[in-house]
Amino acid sequence: METIVLQLTDTLREATASKKPLRIVGGGTKDFYGNPTIGETLAIAGYRGIIEYDPTELVITARAGTPLAEIEAALKEKGQMLAFEPPHFSKILPSPLTPLPEGEGISTLGGCIAAGLSGPRRAYAGAVRDLVLGVRILDGKGTDLRFGGQVMKNVAGFDVSRLMAGAMGTLGVILEVSLKTLPLPASEITLHQQHTEADVIPLMNQWAGQPLPISATAWTCGDCRIRLSGAPSAVEAARKKLGGAVVDPALATTFWHGVRDHTDAYFTREGALWRLSVKSSAPTIKLPGAQRIEWSGALRWLHTDVSADDVRRAAQNAGGHATLFRNTGGNAPAGGVFQPLSPALAAVHQRLKQTFDPADVLNPGRLYPGM
Repeated sequence: METIVLQLTDTLREATASKKPLRIVGGGTKDFYGNPTIGETLAIAGYRGIIEYDPTELVITARAGTPLAEIEAALKEKGQMLAFEPPHFSKILPSPLTPLPEGEGISTLGGCIAAGLSGPRRAYAGAVRDLVLGVRILDGKGTDLRFGGQVMKNVAGFDVSRLMAGAMGTLGVILEVSLKTLPLPASEITLHQQHTEADVIPLMNQWAGQPLPISATAWTCGDCRIRLSGAPSAVEAARKKLGGAVVDPALATTFWHGVRDHTDAYFTREGALWRLSVKSSAPTIKLPGAQRIEWSGALRWLHTDVSADDVRRAAQNAGGHATLFRNTGGNAPAGGVFQPLSPALAAVHQRLKQTFDPADVLNPGRLYPGM
């Protein structure tokens, strides 16, 4: 495997010397996300495999090209999971050990960390960056760097390892990642209730403020689903307190996988899909289009054809920001798909980019145009 690292290092050094842009690709499942990028493909899928897994320490370390399915299968065998419930957006492998066809749409660990996306459990178990313990990367100059480690309390000063979560490969080529794992819940059920949008937001906030074993919430067009996970006694007590119909376990699993991987009917519509990260208590976003509410109100999805300025203004008024997550058949806004940065934040981003990738060869413009 170190031969692959040496090949990647040589490619990066040549690219830096010639200022030739590189497009980092694992399984290609997040290609739709972020701004378009250019450059020669730098394939990471071949650098794969679990390096170390210690269930007693709740830590797994794996190479960036490792399929998420392979990691999750190894964890499940020991009764554990990736608590942030990462989206796959990928084909399902017949077996976790199936060879990864390059560019065939299989979600990898490196892409999962680079995109920084978390699934339905994020608001209750933490985001991907909260559970990153350490990374090994190649910076834009081809320097092999390691940050963090394999325990939670190992950082003094700036936590560079977590900085890689959501950086979209613009600061370095992720080679290896150490992640904190958590035990699978002993019991899990999903409840179905009916609520208006105006009612469900305060309800979700009320539930979040109580000692309830909630691990996911999702509301669309009056239908509200609440997932409870934990000790059987706690789940049963919460079921009695919250009420509602218990969803068939198989249907519940399909539903939450659909929410996680955007195979649910809500996400398969054509047009612009916006992701609004706002205050959980923010009232209804009064814009036309179909909405979905997750994370106890902190995540709002919106299918709409109104302008980017209108969506972003609404998100700011709700105490957050908006990202054009996906747009089938449409163009990106002039300022890019992510909310434009303030001058102060833009300056910080520029300094980080200059430090890690001075020749600007790694996924140029993927996060912000011109950066």
